[in-house]
Amino acid sequence: MKRYVLVALGGTFDLIHRGHMDLLRRGFEISSKVIIGLASDEFARGRGKRPLHSYQERLKSLETVIEKNFKDPVYEISKLDTDFGPAVLEKGLEALIVSEETAFKGVELNRLRRIRNSPEVDIIVVPMTLAKDGKRISTTRIRNSEIDEDGNILRIDK
Repeated sequence: MKRYVLVALGGTFDLIHRGHMDLLRRGFEISSKVIIGLASDEFARGRGKRPLHSYQERLKSLETVIEKNFKDPVYEISKLDTDFGPAVLEKGLEALIVSEETAFKGVELNRLRRIRNSPEVDIIVVPMTLAKDGKRISTTRIRNSEIDEDGNILRIDK
């Protein structure tokens, strides 16, 4: 039996890597349904990110990865134009899944939910996924050809 009925998580999901998979895995392990916020192109750029792929390409890639890697997943992908999207308003939401890097957003989400008279949610922090060199896996490192999506080292800096 799942611990939650509904949880949320979010990201840009430009180059889907093992860290993203860990967040998704945690969501599907603990909840019957997962709302996945996917950053719009405008929102991602406004946050200083430079996605290689358009929103539509990232959406299709995310759907493919989920369907391929998780058994009978129940999920909804929601376009994010703000940090929280439907997580602020969704009354049935029980938890927010975040990385160590974004854990502070859980505090902010609960503040916004209190203002709207919605129940606070549990904050589930997933540890950062590390590459073979002990540094965190990130899309930037993958784009720079330092590591692959699984955290394997691709080059040695001199």
